[in-house]
Amino acid sequence: MKKKAIDQIDLKILSILQSDARITNHELSNKVNLSPSSCLQRVRRLEDDKYIERFMAHIDLDKICRTVTVILTVSLHDHSNENFETFNKAVAEFPEIVECYTVSGNFDYFLRVVCPDMKSYLTLNDALIDRMEGTANISGHVVLEYTKSFEGYAIDALVE
Repeated sequence: MKKKAIDQIDLKILSILQSDARITNHELSNKVNLSPSSCLQRVRRLEDDKYIERFMAHIDLDKICRTVTVILTVSLHDHSNENFETFNKAVAEFPEIVECYTVSGNFDYFLRVVCPDMKSYLTLNDALIDRMEGTANISGHVVLEYTKSFEGYAIDALVE
C-alpha cells in the first residue's frame, strides 16, 4: 500500500500530538477544523504509516529517584562496518543508555546514559569498555543541570 503524502492538516495534528498526546480526539478535531471522525481517521493513518512511532509520557525522574546523567563521547579506533556494528550491538545491551547518536566530527557517537548513581555508571562504563575490547575511546561528561529538555520538534520551522 502506497503511503499518502502528508499535508498541512497532518502536520498540525503531529505538532499538537507531540506536545499533548492525551488530547481528546474531539479537542484535536476542533483545533485542526475537522470532524471528529475525519480527525481520528487521519491520526490512525499517521500511526499506520509510522509518522507517529509511539506515544510516551515525559517522566520527571527527580520526583521518583536520584539519578546521574552522563553524556559519553565515543571514538572508534577502527572505522570498519564490523566495528560500528559491534558497538551498536553493545549499546543495545545496556538499558541505561537511553540515547545513542552516530555523529560526524571528532567523535563517532554521542550517548546519553542515566544511572541510579556514579558507582552504577562506572560499572556500566567498565562493561562497555570491556565489551569493545580496546577498540574505542570513551569519554564521559556528567550532566550538572538540564538547561533545556526536549519538548518536541519545531515542525512549523522544519517544514515549509
